[in-house]
Order: sequence, then structure tokens, then C-alpha cells
Amino acid sequence: MTLPDPSLPRSAALNERLHAAVPGGAHTYAKGDDQYPQDLAPVISHGRGAHVWDVDGNSYIEYGSGLRAVALGHAHPRVVEAVRREIDRGTNFVRPAAIEVDAAERFLQTVPTAEMVKFTKNGSDATTAAIRLARAATGRTLVALCHDQPFFSTDDWFIGGTPMNAGIPEQATVTFPYGDLGALAALLDQHEGRIACMILEAATQTDPPPGYLEGVRELATRHGVVLVFDEMITGFRWSEHGAQGVYGVTPDLSTFGKALGNGFAVSALAGKRELMERGGLRTDRERVFLLSTTHGAETHSLAAAIAVMDTYAAEGSAARLHALGERLAAGVREVAAGMGVAEHVLVRGRTSNLVFATLDVEGKPSQPYRTLFLRQLLAGGVIGPSFVVSAALTEDDVDRTVEVVAQACAVYRKALDAGDPTPWMGGRPVKPVFRQYA
Repeated sequence: MTLPDPSLPRSAALNERLHAAVPGGAHTYAKGDDQYPQDLAPVISHGRGAHVWDVDGNSYIEYGSGLRAVALGHAHPRVVEAVRREIDRGTNFVRPAAIEVDAAERFLQTVPTAEMVKFTKNGSDATTAAIRLARAATGRTLVALCHDQPFFSTDDWFIGGTPMNAGIPEQATVTFPYGDLGALAALLDQHEGRIACMILEAATQTDPPPGYLEGVRELATRHGVVLVFDEMITGFRWSEHGAQGVYGVTPDLSTFGKALGNGFAVSALAGKRELMERGGLRTDRERVFLLSTTHGAETHSLAAAIAVMDTYAAEGSAARLHALGERLAAGVREVAAGMGVAEHVLVRGRTSNLVFATLDVEGKPSQPYRTLFLRQLLAGGVIGPSFVVSAALTEDDVDRTVEVVAQACAVYRKALDAGDPTPWMGGRPVKPVFRQYA
């Protein structure tokens, strides 16, 4: 494998043009060049499978593809063919297309804990629709969200509680910690009769404590609160049935996206018929403006979703994600231990959704050490803000990644011994997405 040329002149020029035309230089903050080492933020030309090429001609093994959206790998043949076929038939009409029926029924077969589904284009639309529906159904306004989990929506009800809350009025939200039923019960008692819904990911870096999700379900029912599972990440990574299928706990509403379209723009709000019908035409109660998006049912995106669901069933994609992640996690932990940095370079999460942590000499999370680590990965031909795998990776790709991680850990050890990662950072540190000032 040819190692990348670190100069990246074409990427640098395109980054300048991006910042001149696009606020932040990217359409998603997590893709910004501030998330990468200084002068080492490749601009992607194209991708195939688990590999991408930048505009300078360098190739990389990629992780976290499309912010976890491209779980099957770039340009998956089954998905691409389905999309091509549907585009030739037209993409948007004045009335529903037949494929909307097929996609909805296929989704409900795949996620049998849901009774109705409505498609849209992005995760924020789906989660905000769930909040609106819960408020209408309960007549309450407060939203309880899990504060240990990083992101639920770009809309005011969530962003108002982050450091990037400029321009957002005070929001009606309260928060609770993950895994602590006592804290959640106390919150519900404190705000009895005022909380419309609680929203959380069923799991993130660790499985839920025994009985936790069952307890959340029971508390929601007891207090008349709508339970919403955000399955944007867990859906089609934990299993094609979502985390609710893995853990056997059924929410009132759930939201899916990311891997559902393998990079094509499609997300879904799904849930109980009695709630979902409030946004329909077959109700005698006051209607809810649930979801109404011009591009929500573009035919090619729905074709992609159907192809993804068919692929998971035919190829066992969820099991492959877990197997690849298990191989990667074991390899990284072994080389980190071998280089004496096992307490500083950590791999966390479910094997299908791995992240890494970079800790300083005191064992605290460190952006400078993250910068060092990312720079070494990029120099070795590995790109990714995480170790989230795609099913297109090969065992050789994973083993090569482990070799690059070993080289990075050797440099990490030098920085720890020196007590300062600065000489290996190559410039300013990478920055967290949520911060008040640039």
C-alpha cells in the first residue's frame, strides 16, 4: 500500500474555497477541517467499498464512513443498481409513488415492533417530529433527554442545551443520566404531569445495565410519558431490527436513519399506530403536522433503503459488522498494550460501532493527543474520526489498520515519555464540535 503524500496541495486549495462559500467549510460540523490535524484534512474525490481517494490522489482505508451512514461500503452494487433503476422512472411526483408502499411495508417487516412509518430526509426532522407528536398526544411541553449522549437534533429543542446555543430562545428540556433508573424516576416525580416524552439511544458505548431499558419502559408507562428511542446509529448497526430488537424493549416511537440508505438521504419515524395516526387523515382528534417534506419520499432514496434491507437479510451484514469490529478491537488493544499505551489509547463501544479515546499522562481525554494519533493514522493511510467499521472492509484492511495503529502507538509512547505531544501534532489541536467560539 502506497503511503499518502502529506502535502495535500489540492485538498488545501479546495478547503479554502469551501470556507469561502460554505460556513464552516463543510455541510456537517463533524466533517469540518477543525476535526483533523492542521493542514492534513483531505478532500475526498471518490470512494469504493471501504476505501476512499482524496483529490491529491492518495488512498485511505476509511472508518466512520459518512458519519456511520455508509455501513455497507461506498457504491454497494445492490444499492447502486436499485437507485439507477428507479431514477430512470422519475424521482418525485404530485401523488405518492408505488415504491412508497413497498418501502413502508418492507421497513415494518424489518422493524416489527413498529406499526406505522413515515419517511423523511434527515435524522433531525424525524426526532423533532417525534417530539411534536408526543407533545400533541400528551398535552405537555417538557422534553426529557439523556444528557450522556452527544446528539439528537439540529433543532432548537436540542441545540439550545449545547454550548452552541446562540440565537436560540430558552428551551423546555430537562435531562437525565443514562443507566440510572433512580435519577430518572426522581426527575419524573419532580415534573409529574409536565413531561411529554423522554428520548434516548437504547445503548451507546456499553450495553444497558440489566433491567435498565425495561425500567425506563415501565416508568414511561406509569407517568404517561411517550418513550422515544433514537435509533439513528443503533438501527442497522446493532441489528437491522434496531437496538429495540436486540434488547427486547419496545418504545412508543423510534427514529431511524444513517445506515438505512447506505449514504442516500432517507430517515424514518416509526411507532405505535395510535400515535402515528395523529399525523394522518384517519383520526377524529386534532391533527398533528407530523412530517411533510417535498423530498421525503424521493423514489431513488426509498429504493436504496429497500436494497439495504434486502442486503442485510441476504448477506448477514449486521453479523459481519460485529465480526470485523471484534477483529479490529482485539488487534488495537494488543498493539496498544505492546507499545505500553493500553491505558491511554482505548477502544470502546459495541464492536459494530467502535470509537477510540486518547488520554494524556494523567488519564484525561486529550485533544492534543487525539491530534497526534489522527496524524499518524492519516500518514499510514487510515482515515476516520472513529473505528466504526463498514461491511466492505476486508480482514486484510483490518490487519493493515492494526499495523498503522501500532506505528501510531509507538509515537504516542514517545509523547507520553516526553510529557508533551506538541512536537508530533504538526500544528493546532483538533477541536470539539460543540464549543462556543471558533
